[in-house]
Amino acid sequence: QVQLIESGGGLVQAGGSLRLSCAASGRTFDNYAMGWFRQAPGKEREFVAAIHWNGYFTNYADSVKGRFTITRGDAKNTVYLQMNSLKPEDTAVYYCSAGGVLSSVAPSYNYWGQGTQVTVSS
Repeated sequence: QVQLIESGGGLVQAGGSLRLSCAASGRTFDNYAMGWFRQAPGKEREFVAAIHWNGYFTNYADSVKGRFTITRGDAKNTVYLQMNSLKPEDTAVYYCSAGGVLSSVAPSYNYWGQGTQVTVSS
């Protein structure tokens, strides 16, 4: 059974930092891209960042460029999202995902975690 489990969410003041982690299990993810999406109340799920299976190619939403960094663990089944200079508009549930291609489109990802809440206070 494939599982993606996120951790690291919480409450932080504007300007602060959080680091999200995602651990995947249940199959080999060596050839999978992994990504982060987020969904705020009343809004659609949106792309945040993604990383190629080799860890060298990344893609970011314009809204987080220069503030967020996605990295991949050596074991390829873990992915991290370092979030700096957080803003209240970053408040959302953050979801980890895994799929066959590096993409900013949610349907490209086959597997999803349950999400972790990030709340940024002003």
